[in-house]
Amino acid sequence: MQTYEQSLEQAKQFLLGLDDFLVVSHIQPDGDAVSSTVGVGWLLSCLGKKFTLINEGPIPERMRFLLLSDQIVNMELDPPDRKFKHVICVDCADFGRVGQTAQYFEEDALILNIDHHPTNNGYGSATLIKPEAAATAEILYDLIQAFEFRWTTDIASAIYTGLLTDTGGFRYANTSPKVMRIASELLGYGVNGPELSENLLEAMTFPQMKVLVKALNTLQMTPDGKICWVHVTPEHMAETGAVNEDLEGIVNYPRNIHGVEVGILFKVIHENAVKVSLRSAGKVDVAALAQSFDGGGHVRAAGCRIEGSLESIIQQVVERVKSQL
Repeated sequence: MQTYEQSLEQAKQFLLGLDDFLVVSHIQPDGDAVSSTVGVGWLLSCLGKKFTLINEGPIPERMRFLLLSDQIVNMELDPPDRKFKHVICVDCADFGRVGQTAQYFEEDALILNIDHHPTNNGYGSATLIKPEAAATAEILYDLIQAFEFRWTTDIASAIYTGLLTDTGGFRYANTSPKVMRIASELLGYGVNGPELSENLLEAMTFPQMKVLVKALNTLQMTPDGKICWVHVTPEHMAETGAVNEDLEGIVNYPRNIHGVEVGILFKVIHENAVKVSLRSAGKVDVAALAQSFDGGGHVRAAGCRIEGSLESIIQQVVERVKSQL
């Protein structure tokens, strides 16, 4: 198995030796996915490479201040008219996370897999994976450093955004000394830390507040107080005018209750499918739990999609968590 330094060199040569890239992150992208996408785009532009940034669906409105974010193609509205031989996947814990964008990969496409999820299975012809990294943006920082390009405030803000959002404002257990050193360096390049924290972590839309109220009205807990969950239905979304990005952070509310070991958000996609988001206080490896349902993620934050009714899925997942406790 190659070292991280060897993986960095392999990724560097992948970018130097090829051209005309398709850069894709996971469906329903979060701050780390978007910042990593534009980070790779910025790096490719510095190298004089041709590239297309794409995602299945829109990026969150609150991320649209990032450089190159206006160049991320919404596949649902403006699909490419061809396939790509060279692909870079960022923040995709498994190949399925690229969603429908996979139809624009050539059958024999060369894929560079850049990710920080411990459940990543190493898909692709080249990999740059570091499970210890707080965010894929942290890995992008290392890759940019390997090229020794001059940092600008715009690219520094993008990398800072990935670190900020995936560490919960530098509060989660993945906030390592390295993360804080990088954040300090990026602030030195002109990043407005307080403004980013306010816009990305604190500010809420009115539909977001209304759907949070709907979710909290469904709050349930096991008798021992160790597992707590909420759910959101399509009717809740329609009644409040909320969109998928408005669900960001709702899973933390059941998790934040004193004594709760695992908080869960069940988001009904349709009558026979539910998206499950899990957060752990530390005693339960929710990545392994999600993986048992063909999902993935991190030890303390993971997710999966399960086919079936809401009631049966709640029962299955809660029982699985109980067995882990």
